[in-house]
Parts: sequence; structure tokens; C-alpha cells
Amino acid sequence: MTQTVPPRLAGWFTAQGWQPHRHQLEMLHAPGHALLIAPTGGGKTLAGFLPTLADACTGAMEPGMHTLYVSPLKALTHDIARNLSRPVADMGLDMRIEDRTGDTAAARRARQRVDPPHVLLTTPESLALMLSYPEAPRIFAGLKRVVIDEIHALADSKRGDQLALGLARLMTLAPGLRMAGLSATVENPAALAQFMGGADVVLADPGPPPDIAMLPTKAIPPWSGAGGAYAARDVLEAIRDARLTLVFINTRAQAELFFQALWAVNDDNLPIGLHHGSLSRDARHKVESAMAQGALRAVVATGSLDLGLDWGNVDLVIQIGAPKNIKRLVQRIGRANHRFDTPSRARIVPANRFEVLECEAALQAVQAGELDGDGLPPVGGLDVLCQHILTLACAGPFDADDLFHEIRRAGPYAGLTRAQFDDCLDFTATGGYALRAYDRWQRLMQRNELWHLRDPRAARDIRMNIGTIVAPELLSVRRGPRGGAPLGEIEESFAASLSPGDTFLIGGQTVRYDRLRDMVIEVTPQPTRDPKIAVFNGLKMATSTELSARVLDLIGDRAAWAALPEHTAEWLALQAEVATLPTPGTMTCESFLRGGRWYFALYSFAGRNANQTLGLLLTHRMEQAKLAPLGFVATDYALLIWSLDPVRDPDPLLDPEGLRDGMETWLAENAVMKRTFRAVATVSGLLQRNLPGQRKSGKQATFSSDILYDTLRKFDPDHLLLRITKQESLRGLADFGRIEEMLRARPHIVHSLPPHVTPFAAPLMLEAGRIPIRGAGTERLLDEEAARMMAEAGLQMDEHHAKTNA
Repeated sequence: MTQTVPPRLAGWFTAQGWQPHRHQLEMLHAPGHALLIAPTGGGKTLAGFLPTLADACTGAMEPGMHTLYVSPLKALTHDIARNLSRPVADMGLDMRIEDRTGDTAAARRARQRVDPPHVLLTTPESLALMLSYPEAPRIFAGLKRVVIDEIHALADSKRGDQLALGLARLMTLAPGLRMAGLSATVENPAALAQFMGGADVVLADPGPPPDIAMLPTKAIPPWSGAGGAYAARDVLEAIRDARLTLVFINTRAQAELFFQALWAVNDDNLPIGLHHGSLSRDARHKVESAMAQGALRAVVATGSLDLGLDWGNVDLVIQIGAPKNIKRLVQRIGRANHRFDTPSRARIVPANRFEVLECEAALQAVQAGELDGDGLPPVGGLDVLCQHILTLACAGPFDADDLFHEIRRAGPYAGLTRAQFDDCLDFTATGGYALRAYDRWQRLMQRNELWHLRDPRAARDIRMNIGTIVAPELLSVRRGPRGGAPLGEIEESFAASLSPGDTFLIGGQTVRYDRLRDMVIEVTPQPTRDPKIAVFNGLKMATSTELSARVLDLIGDRAAWAALPEHTAEWLALQAEVATLPTPGTMTCESFLRGGRWYFALYSFAGRNANQTLGLLLTHRMEQAKLAPLGFVATDYALLIWSLDPVRDPDPLLDPEGLRDGMETWLAENAVMKRTFRAVATVSGLLQRNLPGQRKSGKQATFSSDILYDTLRKFDPDHLLLRITKQESLRGLADFGRIEEMLRARPHIVHSLPPHVTPFAAPLMLEAGRIPIRGAGTERLLDEEAARMMAEAGLQMDEHHAKTNA
């Protein structure tokens, strides 16, 4: 080791009783950009910083910024600063380490522009802001290393586009710098290396396979629902047998509800925390500190604790509900036993009967070492490019030809055409054809062949709006009248639905809505009342294409049913007797009559977003066919539509060309298109939500974007932002590309006419929760009708729905 590692650094390894891993040494001596793929606990972060530590040990570190660390999470920068400080202190290195995020004090940020530290820890947004300053060439001139942590979490998003453009700029400002990308979960390393603009891939030894299985539960999973509350007591038993357990659940609302369910059975008062993005910063930091101090036995969390944070005492991860994505499951598993030579221990709790299939498919994928994702290099968003052009204009004049060639060095923009670049430049300079008459969008001008800000004072407004995350408008929730303790934030759309006296969950407690005052929701704790609802929209995650395909394979392979719980295998067999089982290569659907209405069930396994869109399109086509559709429900697995007349031939309804025509018509007037335009307009800089001394409310921003959208559609239908909006609407919330891919992959439509509701369709009808009964005794009638429906399908009503179906 002493021949390949500086003696001072080698001595530190020896003092710890460690030997560098092979992949760490490869990263230390990598001649150019390198992408490290290593399992959680494999020392990725240390590997990324070894060249920096080696330079410091040998006196090769000059004043100024030497290394830039970029993370997707602010919390990761704090964690890395703490971990990196240890070897620096142990070796007595003269190295200043600081972070630079939105939480950093303004005085420190200002000082960093004049006197940057040797190592700066930041996020993509803060990096973009630093590149907008005139001092950027001086700040980054001596930069030698860039470390990008959890790079997979950024690469396929607009934040990744922003980061890639920033990296291309850094390579112009500091020729010869070397980048290190770090990740544990990558389906196609070569594509991620291309995202970095080209990098050598370093593969670590995979380490021991994880200890992962379904968590045995005394109760059978319910037929529908997503909360997993039926298993709360079993989860608590697992928590009791572990030192520290992370309980992951997919959305904020589900996290709140499951946290309540755990406390309802927590007879021993085990210390259990809650962590998600809508809680106040203080509440999250308290939970993180308690975890680090070993004061908690479990934390119920969403994706807020997915990445990178090193909680060394975690020895069990429990995933409540199907993971929806294999990579996400692998990432979460890695939070347990955060050591290279120790298998991670994880258990999965399916929330309902369909999720049993998805969880089994996910287990098989993890055991086979397969991940999801198309593995294709991401294509950079033009709205992000528009923002980047404005950002660089804030730093000083630029030459268009030079900037075009610089941008093409960014992996996602390697295929950018000059015409696309010129469209973006024209938009940032004038707003485009329909808007060029308005001074507010005349932002750039050309003088002496260089492009400048038309008004240098605009730089402040542009900097205040840097970023690609367009979140819903959030309102602060506080206890009591003015000055009460902050509890967290809720979406403006949810707040608008509340009336005084309504109760909801936030931070694990039930509160009563009192009033809205000065954009603050004032509430009163109501510990003895049941909440009306858990409030957060959260992330509507759809099952990945690869996981859906595995579920189909599992259903179509009777031999594989032996791995399933007996109750689930019996359910599949019963469906095969009554109707047709979905199988790979076929589009399986069925029509049956019940209660005077016809039901059409389509087992698409296309994900919730795609099925929601498909439901809108098919009901429109059914209206055209005079079938009188009444409503539908969409899940990740299927679509159920009810109507007055039956679907006897689904082939015309599912014609791909007809669906695309319907999609084009529907999108043109739909709120999805306007919502997408609002996000595109905000990212590109057409709309500015943050202005000095004020902030537009969500309603104001929506009103402004709707006017702009309608104006551009009327007077400039080929406007750049409308083109971007259409592309993003098709693949974003609408997920139409997945519908088309589903129809291509499964061209054979199999339609059956069972004599009654089928075992697969019955849970969908419970998901609908809309058995049409009104009047006195509604709850009892709903229970009775649901029980009759389940018996008709040959299924037994589970205890969960017998109590909560209403």
C-alpha cells in the first residue's frame, strides 16, 4: 500500500485498522474522469475524496478551491462535512472544508466568493448560482477535482441537466479538472458515464448478497389500499428485535398514517420518529440527531432518507408497500448494515393482494442483480438550457459559438443541434415571436459579437429564480395564533379544500384547521380525534416497466406460483377458472355485468399515470361509441371502467392511432398541458416566481401562466415553450409513451365475458370505493354490498375492508 498511497495517508489507514479497497485505489490513480459503481458501505465517498486527501498529504494543494463536492441533498453535504473532517483532523491536514447550500448563512456565502475553501460541498442549484457571479472564473480557476455523489439520483432529471451544464462550464473555467461520479445503483454504467461527458467505469466487488424477504404477517394483506396498517403489530415486533429500523413508505400521507398505526400498537412506548419532506426543518433535524445519538428504535420515512446518509446503527430496513422501482428498493436496502462486508437486512410488507405479486417480483429482481431503467443517455431539456444561458449571461458577456460548443460537452446535450441552441438563444433574448414586443422579455442583446444582459439589474431577478424544481405552492402550518410553533407545510390546493373544524394529520399528530392568515395555516392539536385525512399529495410513483414485466411473467408461469403465499396462489388459480389470466405478449381484458352496469377491466400493468391517462382516453372513445361510460378507477396494474352498455369488442378502442389522435385533442385543452407549461415557463425563465420583496402565490402564478399559454397557442403555436410542453406532457404526468410501448409489446388482445365479477376485478371495485348507494345507513349498506360483491367473485371479505370500506 505504501507504494501506491502517500505515506501520511497510508499511515492513517493503518491507524484505523483498514486497508484500501481495490476500487478506492483505482479511483485514487484514475488518469481522467471516473465513475465508481460500488455497493452501499463500500467506501464510495472516501474513494471520491482520496485524490484530494493525497494532494493535501503531499503538499500539492494550493490556496483556493481544490475540490468541489456536489450532492442531490443538502443533508448529505452536512453528513459528508462531518465524515471528511475526521481524516483531515487525524492527519493534521491544512484543509478548509465548508458547505454552500440554501441553508448556509449569507455572510459565509459572501465570504466564499472572495475566499473559497479548499473543499466546497454543495448542490446543483447552488453550483448554478455560483456560476452566475462575475467572480466565477476566479473562484473555479484552480479547481482540480469534482466529486458527484449519488449521481444516479440526478442523471435522469432536470436537476441532472442543470448539473451537466454546470460541469461543462467548470471544464471551460478549469481545463484539466477530473470528475469522480459515485453511485450504488446503476442499470447501465456506460450511459451514466456518458452523462458525465465521458468517464472510465470502475466496478467494485459487489459484496455479500442482501438478506431480503417478505415480512411474515399474522393478517393476510387486504384486497386493496396502500397503507399497510394491517401489519403494524408485526412491523413493531420486527422493530423490537432490531437496534435501529428504517421503515420506508412511498408517500408522505402514507408515512403519517402508518406512523399513527405503529403508535396505536406501541404498548411499550418504543421511541419511534417520523421523517419526510413536509415536516419543518427543525423537526427533521431533531429526528436525524436522535438517530445519530442512538436515541430512537425506528424512523418512519419517505424518500427523504433514501440517499447516502450514513446511519451506522441501522440493522433493519422495512419497506411498507411495493417499492414500485427496483433501484429504489436496492437503495433503501443499502441503508441497513452500512458496511461493505455485511449483508443488508431488509423485509417487505405488501400493502394489498396485487402488491404481493409486485413485491415477489422485486425480490426476484434484487436476487438476480437486475435493475430497472431503459439505460439510455438522458436527453437534456431545452427549458433548462434556456435558464443556463440566462445564468451565464449574469456572469458576463459570452460568444454564442463558444457557448454552443461548450454545451455540447455536457452529456445530455451531446446531440444538441445548432438550430435548437439558436431557438433557446432567441427565446432568452426576445421571448420569441409573440412576446418580443414586451420589454420584460427583452433580456439579452448582442454587441461586438458578444451577448450581454440588456439590463444588468436583471441579474438579481434571474439569480433568485435559478433551479429546476417547480414544487406545488406550500403554506406553513403553525400551532395556535401568531407566533405558534411551526409544524410543517401543506399544499395550497389541499388548504383550499379545508373548512374550519376539519382535522388532518401532520407531523404524526391530529390537528384542527382554524384559519388561514397571512399565508399561514393556524391549527389546534386534537390528540383525541381521528383525522379527516392525511394531507400530502406526495409522489405518485408508478411501477417501473421492468417490474411490471416481471409481475406479468410471474402471473403467466404457474410453476412460479410456488414461491407465492398460498392465499395469493389460490387467488390466481381462481381467476384462471373464471376468466383469463394476464400473460406476457397479450393485452388481457374482460367485460361483465353487475348491478345493472357493465364493467370493463383492462389488465395493462402500465403504471398508475399511464392507466389514468388511458382511462380518460378510453372513456372518451366509449362516449363516441354510445356506450355511456360512467366512471373509472386506475391502479398501477389495471383500469376498470363502468358504463351502461358493454364493451364487446375492445380492439377499436385500443387502436394506437386513434388513441394518439385522442391524446392530441385531449392535451390541447387539458389542465395537464397548462400545468406542464407553468413548470416549463418557470424553469426557462419566462415566469419568475421569486422577485425582490415579494413572491407570487400559486394562484397568481397559475393565472399568469394560463394567460401566456392561451396567448402563445393563439398567436405563436410553434413557440419553443409550447413544443417543450407538448413533449413533456406526453411523457410526464400523462405517460403516453408507456401506453404506446405497452400496445407494441402486447399486440394480442384477449377479451373474455365472465358471468360475474372476477377475482382480479373485485379488488379494483374496492379501490374505486364508489359502489353507488346513497341515503341513510350508507356505511352499513356499503359494507353489505362490498361483502356480496366479494362473495360473487369467490373471495372472502378481509377484516380490513369489513371495517373500513366506507
